Amino acid sequence: MKKFLKKYGKWFIVALMLFIFIFITRLLLKDELKEFDTAVYTFIISIKSPFITELFKGITFFASPLFLIVLSILLFFIFKNKKYGLLSAANLIVVTLVNQILKFTFSRPRPFEWMIINESGFSFPSGHAMVSMGFYGMLIFLIWQTNISKHTKKIWTIVLSLLILLIGISRIYLGVHYASDIAAGFTLSLSYLIIAISIVIYYLKYKHSK
Repeated sequence: MKKFLKKYGKWFIVALMLFIFIFITRLLLKDELKEFDTAVYTFIISIKSPFITELFKGITFFASPLFLIVLSILLFFIFKNKKYGLLSAANLIVVTLVNQILKFTFSRPRPFEWMIINESGFSFPSGHAMVSMGFYGMLIFLIWQTNISKHTKKIWTIVLSLLILLIGISRIYLGVHYASDIAAGFTLSLSYLIIAISIVIYYLKYKHSK
């Protein structure tokens, strides 16, 4: 069983995440997400306060295009292995393009009546959810390929994982996305991330063997 999970576990997760994404998409096309989205929004907005609002405004910035572009440039200089910097930037471009294609495909309007901040464009799936999962998830993987201490790697893994989760929650709290947008963005991006990391591992092994 352990051998099976080790060999095929990640592909089971990919299949499961894709299934959830397709399930959410079907509910969206049938217009059956209103109760779910309203219930989650009502629960999250129950903690509303000026401090929480400002906190989530700051958190959501960590998945903004400007911040991620600047961070990608900085990572090129931070990583001793410049291939990691290039991989990080290429990954950001790919996951952003996939998200934009899907947004225009579904063309779901944002929940304008809930907005605390102004946001334009379509809503489904959430760009912040997709890009944060894809970008920071890949960054976690690349950090584990470096020579820094295992303890430091674990700290960065926890910090970045929490950041991904909080970015998703912030988008619902700020009223710029439905909960289903976030769920769809996370599930699709996680399946993408596993595939992308598998490709990177193969690439790194191939380069090392040459």
